[in-house]
Amino acid sequence: MRARLWRQNLSLASPITAAGQIHDTRTHLFLELEIDGVRGLGEISPQPFELNGDAGLQDVVNELEHFTLRQFVEAAQREARAPHWARVTHFAGSRPASNPASALLEMALLDVHLRDRNSTIDEQWPAHFETPVQTTVSLMDEHHWAPVLGVAQIRAKISPKNVPTAQWSRLAALERPVLLDFNCSGSSIEDVLSVINQAQSHLNVVAIEQPFAPGNVVEHARLAVATDVPISLDEGVRHRRDLDQIARYHAARIVCIKPARVGGYAQARTMIERAHHLGLEVYLGGFFESPLARHANRALARHYLSRPSDIANAVLNETELLSPDAWGYGFLPGSTLDSTQPLLSRLW
Repeated sequence: MRARLWRQNLSLASPITAAGQIHDTRTHLFLELEIDGVRGLGEISPQPFELNGDAGLQDVVNELEHFTLRQFVEAAQREARAPHWARVTHFAGSRPASNPASALLEMALLDVHLRDRNSTIDEQWPAHFETPVQTTVSLMDEHHWAPVLGVAQIRAKISPKNVPTAQWSRLAALERPVLLDFNCSGSSIEDVLSVINQAQSHLNVVAIEQPFAPGNVVEHARLAVATDVPISLDEGVRHRRDLDQIARYHAARIVCIKPARVGGYAQARTMIERAHHLGLEVYLGGFFESPLARHANRALARHYLSRPSDIANAVLNETELLSPDAWGYGFLPGSTLDSTQPLLSRLW
C-alpha cells in the first residue's frame, strides 16, 4: 500500500473577492492511494489560513500525516485489508482539520473501490435529478465575471458595506435569481436588512447566506423572523448536530453541505438525508475544486438534490494536471502531478 500527497497552486481565471479573503489562487491537495496495484485519487482545496471555523492548509496536511493516515494504516494492518471507504469518517477527530483530512483520504479510497470493480462514480450514485448549476460572482470587486450560459442561479459575495448602484445593475443584467453570501461579515440584523432592501430593489433575491458567525443560530433565527427572504447557512454546517440546532431554532430554511467541510461523502449523504428529514432544503457547495472533485460532487448532487448547486467545473488555469480515464471519478494524475515531487510519500 502506498500514499502520495501533492500540493498544487491553481489560479482562478477570474478572481472573486469575499468578505474575508480574495479567491485568486487556490492550493489543492491531491492524495493518491495505491492498494494491491489499484490507484485512486482524491482532492480537497483547503483555506490558505484558518477562517470562519475552517482549518488552514498546513493544519490539514499535519492532520493527514500524523493522525488520519496513521489510523487508516493501523486499521488496515489490524484487519489485513483496507477499511471500506465509508468507514473513514469514523477516523475523524474533533480538531478543525480532522474533517477535511478525512474527506481527502475517503475520496481517494472510494476511487480505489470503484476502480477495483471497473465502476464509475456515476454508477455509484445514479442521477435522480437534473440538479441546476449555481455560479459565484462578487459585488465587492469589478473583476470580469464568467459567462452564465447554463447557470440557473448566482451566488453573489457581499458585505454590509454600501454596494454601488452600478454593481447592482451589473448583477441584475444577468437575469438570474441571486443568493447573497455574506461569509459571516454581518455586524447586525439592521445592517443585513438594509442590504436586503437595497438588493430587492434591483434583484430577485432567493436567499441570504451566513451573515453571522458559525454557530450563532440565535441571531440567524432573529433575522429569519425579520425578513421573508429565506436564510441559508454554510460555514455553520459541519456536523449532524448543527442541522438539529438549525431546525430547533428555525435559524434557516436552506443549508449548504460541502463534502470537504463535513468529513467526506459518507457524512455528506447522511447529513443530506438528515436535513431533508428536518424539513431543510439542501444544496451542495464546493471550494473551487478541479474537475476531479467536481465530477464526484456533481454525481452526489444529482443523486440527491434538486436545488442549484456548485457543480460546474471551476474555471482554473491548469495544464495537464489530470489525465482522463474511464473509471472511478474519470481522472488519474496527469504529467504535471506525476512529475512533481510529492509533499508526502509513504509505503507500507
